Amino acid sequence: MDNFQRVGATSNAHVGRDFESAAIAALAESGIHVTRNYGIAIGIGDIKKSHQFDLGTDSPPTLVECKSHRWTTGGNMPSAKMTVWNEAMYYFACAPEHFRKILFVLRDVRPKTGETLSKYYIRTFRHLIPPTVEIWEFDENSGQAVVVHGP
Repeated sequence: MDNFQRVGATSNAHVGRDFESAAIAALAESGIHVTRNYGIAIGIGDIKKSHQFDLGTDSPPTLVECKSHRWTTGGNMPSAKMTVWNEAMYYFACAPEHFRKILFVLRDVRPKTGETLSKYYIRTFRHLIPPTVEIWEFDENSGQAVVVHGP
C-alpha cells in the first residue's frame, strides 16, 4: 500500500492543523480574526445544511478554507487535490453572499516552470471560481500571505 503522508510529517492531520495555525496568524496580521471549525448553514435555494469551514468569523462575516497541497514529487499536478479545491469553490458558492470567502493555500512552485500551484489552479479552473472568492497564497519560508486572486 502506498503512503501518501507528507514527508517529514507526523500525520496529514498534523500538517492540516499546523497550516490552519499559520493561516490564523497570517489573517490576523491583516486584521481578520478567525476561529477554527466555523459552522454555518449553506445550500442551494431554500434547502440548507450545516457545514464546517476550516476557519471563519461573524465579525466581519468571513469564511476560510485552507489547503496546503503541493505539486507531486515528479512535478506533476496533483489531480485529486484539485478536486478538493473545486469542492471548496462549490461550498463558497453555496454560502450566504454577505460572507467574505478566502481560499488560503500554500505557495508551492513547480520546479520545471516556476508556476505556483495556486496560479496553475486559477489558470486552469478560473471558470469554477466564484467572482467573490479571494485566493491567498502563503509562503511558509517568509510567513507572509499575499492575495493572488480576488475582487
